[in-house]
Amino acid sequence: MFLSNNACLVPTSFWLTGIPGLESLHIWLSIPFSSMYLVAVVGNVTILAVIKLEHSLHQPMYFFLCMLAIIDLVLSTSTMPKLLAIFWFDAHHIDLDACLAQMFFIHCFATVESGIFLAMAFDRYVAICNPLHHTSMLTLTAVRHLGLAALLRGVLYIGPLPIMIRLRLPLYRTQIITHSYCEHMAVVTLACGDTTVNNLYGMGIGFLVLILDSLAITASYVMIFRTVMGLATPEARLKTLGTCSSHICAILVFYIPIAVSSLTHRFGRHVPPHIHILLANFYLLIPPILNPVVYAVRTKQIRERLLRILKAGAQSK
Repeated sequence: MFLSNNACLVPTSFWLTGIPGLESLHIWLSIPFSSMYLVAVVGNVTILAVIKLEHSLHQPMYFFLCMLAIIDLVLSTSTMPKLLAIFWFDAHHIDLDACLAQMFFIHCFATVESGIFLAMAFDRYVAICNPLHHTSMLTLTAVRHLGLAALLRGVLYIGPLPIMIRLRLPLYRTQIITHSYCEHMAVVTLACGDTTVNNLYGMGIGFLVLILDSLAITASYVMIFRTVMGLATPEARLKTLGTCSSHICAILVFYIPIAVSSLTHRFGRHVPPHIHILLANFYLLIPPILNPVVYAVRTKQIRERLLRILKAGAQSK
């Protein structure tokens, strides 16, 4: 499992602790986590099916929503099966390559999701501030290009993380990762040698993605609100803002848990480790659970199509 090199070790695998400090409760913790994972999978698959079946939803905003659903499925599936395996079967070991692959998928698709939210903000900006050009600018080809750009950005930003760990950090003090998945900083902090480059690159990517994306989204909504406030009647303002409500809720659901988890990890030195790990898991689970709920509640076409599907299923029985 390890090849010794003086005081440091060359790992072929790591040991994930799960939720440190709560090992005796793992079997009980598996109940809410498995339930949330099931809800996330069912909810996002349902959103994909409803949008595919309902032709009135074949619009840019809902194509972006399909992308979000796929991303959320990838994010939750990248972590939850392994976490549940730890809870149920004490399957703590993870191969080095599998660990680096898990790290890539988690950070890459979180970056992609942020890019999709930015693309959705652009869609709302054009639809409200420049409505006459919305259909000509946000074509199906343009939506595909924006989705591809978000994916490529995620790959280019996050791809170097596992590569730098492989090339620059071959030696480790221990194989034990006090986390439930292979998060970048959780692995880097175990390494022997200088980790400055890895730390700076990780923080730089976090700044580029979370800070700049959130600033760009905020700027788009400032312009949207200025346009809305210029509408003639309160009814028109409320109706126009209603088209943005689902997107705003989804953005808050995505960014707030990440911000809380990041701030707690970096500055909450007195916060118990199990709180850090629980928050880190929740920020990967909460958006996949709530995004389908937000859009199902706030979008009339999705609600109506979903009700028709449920009624048809009930009648067939």
